[in-house]
Amino acid sequence: MTTSVAPSITMAWESFDPMRVTPLTHTFTEHPLLQREALVELGKRCRGTNRWYSFASGVEPGTDFDEAAALYPSRQSAVASLSAIEDAKAWVLLRHIQADPTYRTLVDEAFEPILDQIERVDPGVYYRAGWIFSASPNTCTPFHIDRSHVLLCQVSGTKTVYVWDPTDRETLDDRVRDDFHARHDLSRAKWQEAFRERAHVFHLKPGTGVYMPLTSPHMVETSTDASRTISFTYNTAATRRMGRIHVLRDALRRMGLRAPPVGSHIVFDSAAWAASSALIALGGPGGHPPACPSLRRALRYAVDD
Repeated sequence: MTTSVAPSITMAWESFDPMRVTPLTHTFTEHPLLQREALVELGKRCRGTNRWYSFASGVEPGTDFDEAAALYPSRQSAVASLSAIEDAKAWVLLRHIQADPTYRTLVDEAFEPILDQIERVDPGVYYRAGWIFSASPNTCTPFHIDRSHVLLCQVSGTKTVYVWDPTDRETLDDRVRDDFHARHDLSRAKWQEAFRERAHVFHLKPGTGVYMPLTSPHMVETSTDASRTISFTYNTAATRRMGRIHVLRDALRRMGLRAPPVGSHIVFDSAAWAASSALIALGGPGGHPPACPSLRRALRYAVDD
């Protein structure tokens, strides 16, 4: 299925900085693949896979994101929740939609028109992916970080997105990012209510969104409306380098050695990138799960991890 007008994502591309949180607008709200009936069918096709994740309302900003489903189990299936999300008291994520042939076209529709704009300042785009979030009123996406750049597009309903700068070490320090890149471990990412005062705050409505750089901490709260959102994510040569530096920092710390803050010592960062690249090529730290496969292979599309 296609729309009559090609969907698009618009930002201030002339001043785009890949490490700066930036508002955006988009035209995906009426896309047929993002309407309820289509998502229910996608949910059915995701049965028996790890391409969906769901939990019940009650989750708070400080809930462990990876444990939310176990701590707040949904009383109904993801498909049932998607069918009546307004009353489901649930949060449902359809992951890696690019694994579905139909939805891979949607991911490509998002990226192809903006690829040149991204590549101009952040070359080596790879590992593109899509993630669709459906949430009942008054639900929360816990405080966490992601391993890719994120283009978050609000499709229906309203929500408030809190985002912190990826360089904000008072919110999350380098060690949290070391743990995350090396072992997908977010146990040190502890929420504090005081963080709200430091955040970029976006009150999203359909047709609006926000660009969030790699490992920008974020937390989301829906309003009294049900919400539907799609995120388009990707990596670049720079994010791959950053991830590998964090992996090497993690390995050094486990040996009892201390590394300088990321970005503060060019020579160390260059050496860390080279050493980590060699270790990953040999299947060492960062070269296998739970580290992201993107650190080892520059695939066009993300893979289930």
